[in-house]
Amino acid sequence: MKVSDLGEFGLIERLAAALAARPGVASSERLAVGIGDDAAVWLNGPRAAFATIATTDTLVAGVHFLLDATPWSDVGWKAIAVNVSDIAAMGGEPEFALVTLGLPGSAEVEQLDELYSGVAEACEAYGVVVAGGDVVRAESMFITVGLSGRAELDTKGKPLVLRRDAAQAGDAVAVTGCLGGAAGGLRALQDGLAESESTRALITRQRRPRARLAAGSAALAARIRCGIDISDGLLQDLGHVCRASALGAVLRSEELPIDPALADVFEPEQALQFAAAGGEDYELLFTGGREQIAELTRQADMPVTIIGEMVDVARAGVRLLDGAGREIEVPDAGWDHLRGAE
Repeated sequence: MKVSDLGEFGLIERLAAALAARPGVASSERLAVGIGDDAAVWLNGPRAAFATIATTDTLVAGVHFLLDATPWSDVGWKAIAVNVSDIAAMGGEPEFALVTLGLPGSAEVEQLDELYSGVAEACEAYGVVVAGGDVVRAESMFITVGLSGRAELDTKGKPLVLRRDAAQAGDAVAVTGCLGGAAGGLRALQDGLAESESTRALITRQRRPRARLAAGSAALAARIRCGIDISDGLLQDLGHVCRASALGAVLRSEELPIDPALADVFEPEQALQFAAAGGEDYELLFTGGREQIAELTRQADMPVTIIGEMVDVARAGVRLLDGAGREIEVPDAGWDHLRGAE
């Protein structure tokens, strides 16, 4: 079997099972959240004032960004921001980063200066300190960031974090901001669409995503306990919540907060496709009681929109319905690094 047959998430499950077969390798009394969430969370000891959150992500040239269409400073920004988004999805606060660069010998030093200007800019914006890293030779340029942060503890000493497995039947499903802009920006770059205010806005969303740290913290303050960031597409990421929580979800297409710039560049059907299945928006998705979502809406520093609800039908997965209640089939409902790749 090839990994392209198994797919990214099937491979993750297989590797996790291999680790779980050896006691003590994938679990610990101190590990509060392990493989399968946006980040890992562990306790630092019986007298610690907070728990540690840790995540890692990699950007590869030609896979996550187009070298000939992306300023190096934007690559540096994005490398930090996508990791900060994982911390935000847990409701945590980012602190320290380790940065690894994979470089071909032909890489220009000036390009790396520009790359690190973007890294520094994002770190300054999100309060991150670069504490070290590594440099290795590679056939294609890549940048890997390992990011740690902190989570507060409740009165029983347990980490206060958002989790994928905390959804409940009847919860409202809500998202921050608007959806589909990053995917629209990628398409605009790929197709060389004419430059306009709208295409520039979409391309900026693709190149420079914004991590929703304040919204993650506001969700915890509103007593919401289930969250995820939208990195692989709305339907796919909500599907992760469904599987972790053993529930289904029903979404209403007319309620999706589609990025307004999409309407100026793409047909309505394409805009809906980007909003439902396009990745890299890095908005946050929450599930919770409607009173909790209302409290989040009051506290958040951006719009929060209810788009559906969780249902007690685990095998139903995520269903997207139109205004008449008919199910909408969405092709390519999310990003998978390995599915179909050779």
